[in-house]
Amino acid sequence: MNSFGRIFRISIFGESHGPGIGIIVDGCPAGIQLAEDNFNEDLIRRKSGGPGTTPRREEDIPEILSGVFNGHTTRTPITVLVRNKNVRSSDYEALKETPRPGHADFVAMKKWGGFADWRGGGHFSGRLTTSLVIAGVIAKKIIDPVRCNAKLIEAGGISDIESAIKHAIEGQDSIGGIVECRISDLPAGLGEPFFDSIESVLSHIIFSIPAIKGIEFGSGFNAAKMKGSEHNDKIISIDGKTQTNYSGGIDGGISNSNEIVFRVAVKPASSIPKEQRTMNIKTGEMVDMKIEGRHDLCIALRVPVVLEAAAAIVIADFMMLENKIARINK
Repeated sequence: MNSFGRIFRISIFGESHGPGIGIIVDGCPAGIQLAEDNFNEDLIRRKSGGPGTTPRREEDIPEILSGVFNGHTTRTPITVLVRNKNVRSSDYEALKETPRPGHADFVAMKKWGGFADWRGGGHFSGRLTTSLVIAGVIAKKIIDPVRCNAKLIEAGGISDIESAIKHAIEGQDSIGGIVECRISDLPAGLGEPFFDSIESVLSHIIFSIPAIKGIEFGSGFNAAKMKGSEHNDKIISIDGKTQTNYSGGIDGGISNSNEIVFRVAVKPASSIPKEQRTMNIKTGEMVDMKIEGRHDLCIALRVPVVLEAAAAIVIADFMMLENKIARINK
């Protein structure tokens, strides 16, 4: 449920407006250099503050509670806590009776009989991606020199990101986006078909990221429009490098030594400034609702670093499974 991975295994905890959120990382090799300030760069990338992002600003100061001694990992579970400080739970009082369209409010009520934490989306909030980013920092150290790099390539249906954000702000409505991730310098042979192919496991964790609605590898859906003679990647070196990369660096569910390339579709945030219609589940009547709280107009702006983290977590697990980790002191 809230855990992922086989050898490099993570367990996520916390709620958006609870005391804090965090991650437990089990299986991390001993001897890796790790300090609290190592998380700062990626946590800053995930933070809000720019145009189109939520006004909620958290300090996001990570506290390492276990698994690190004298600046190095010990091989015991690493626990990192981030305390929530900038909360306004009263903004969400109405959600107990009028769930937001497109959000998890209604299904959480039904699944847990009204006991789910409704404040700020609770355990369903994008706030929990902070924990994924933290685990990703550790994973990136493990998989070095493999690199995971993601960027927003489209927002609101156009490649001009700045213009898309400007229109979203003017229209006071949310927009989605497409984020591309590339994993480079990866060895061939990672992936465990049938059910643990590299695409399968990457897709599993990526669909755990709130707001992700689709994924494609390499040529993706465009492959359906191509002929085999066009789509086949010609092998041009003994290490498996190919002339093209329509396969996205994966053949038969196994990495082929080329760059792994995939793209994800991020939906528009469900919480928007515009007035909407929903049902009051207590009275059974349709009502107008205006969502309070602080929300992103384009959550896709903050997804790239989360996507990198998710990819690094998967690659770390696969590389440890294959004993392909170059040790220590990273």
